[in-house]
Amino acid sequence: MSHSTHEGAGVPLQSDALLGDEERQLRAVVTAFADEVIAPQSYEADRTHTLSLPIVRQMGELGLFGLPFPEEVGGQGGGYFSLCLAIEAIARVDQSMAITLEAGVGLGAMPLFRFGNQAQQQRWLPDLIAGRALAGFGLTEAEAGSDAGATRTRARLDGDDWVINGSKQFITNSGTAITSLVTVTAVTGERTRADGSVGKELSTIIVPSGTPGFTVEPAYDKVGWHASDTHPLTFIDARVPATNLLGERGRGFAGFLETLDEGRIAVAALATGAAIGCLEQAISYAGARTVFGSPLGTRQHIAFMIAGMQARVHTAQLAWQHAARLRDGGHPFKVEAAIAKLVAGDAAMANAREATQIFGGNGFMNEFVVARHYRDSKILEIGEGTTEVQLMVISRELGLGEDRG
Repeated sequence: MSHSTHEGAGVPLQSDALLGDEERQLRAVVTAFADEVIAPQSYEADRTHTLSLPIVRQMGELGLFGLPFPEEVGGQGGGYFSLCLAIEAIARVDQSMAITLEAGVGLGAMPLFRFGNQAQQQRWLPDLIAGRALAGFGLTEAEAGSDAGATRTRARLDGDDWVINGSKQFITNSGTAITSLVTVTAVTGERTRADGSVGKELSTIIVPSGTPGFTVEPAYDKVGWHASDTHPLTFIDARVPATNLLGERGRGFAGFLETLDEGRIAVAALATGAAIGCLEQAISYAGARTVFGSPLGTRQHIAFMIAGMQARVHTAQLAWQHAARLRDGGHPFKVEAAIAKLVAGDAAMANAREATQIFGGNGFMNEFVVARHYRDSKILEIGEGTTEVQLMVISRELGLGEDRG
């Protein structure tokens, strides 16, 4: 028996009764693909820190990168809910592959679809939507993560070109062999706010891979997500055409906020998938492992621990699905996305900890998926806005957390 396979697959965790026919079919197809194709290679990919581009291509062939895009641009015509179903199913067995899909769509293709002009979309979108290429979103810096207003990377117009100087960190999908571009937030000037104060003008610019002066630095040595491609980026007089401005000049921050809100739903789905994976593994192991002559799962404290894991999965799943339905229906979803991210991140980390405990010594061995979930899940309380940022978003909606004079 290979410990890299997903032994708990098939445990009924949630009724499909509230899903549409196409959604049920999508979940079944992606679950099977995750179990049969992704899971068997996940341990070796994690051990060697290798993103499997053949699997990325297969995900593209399944249409996963095109799920939320309309058919007229080569997409599947689904919504964000469908994308999140796929991310959740993959994250059960391999968070690195799930975040590759999430970032490839939400941070790579979606900004181009939403803000790109016709020429930009025709050049870049077909390969991104088909999974033949990946793109990164260069936002985070050493002093600018949740506080995007602290961005120091600058871009100045020099004739018909933008000249970019600065650095970015923790950028997903930025250095693969099929990465075609990164979109970069940069200070392009100053703007006068409504209250008369002067602040930074932030814009977003497309920087193709291979641009002189744009360097993808060596990959990080991360605690988890070992098979996900993540690099720091450096820009030294990197020159791109002025036509590479993505969206309106000075609207980069607003575009970032919209992208981030959607990303929180998708990361919540990923975190829920991780929590499901840990639950499935715990159920399987507790039924198969014999201790003092009886299955581990017959012991009440283990049974109660697993029951608590199921409750977390149920709550997290409801939270992201509600936020995704709101988004797809054109309703405000900022707070619901923050709640989903908060609840699901907590569920992933707690379920990983308890599944590892149930596995005992085996849970400390990286060949078991629960060990990888234990390492991987911590970032789900940090990335796409920390737990504290989600609490800030929620408390502000309640009229709390800041002095309103």
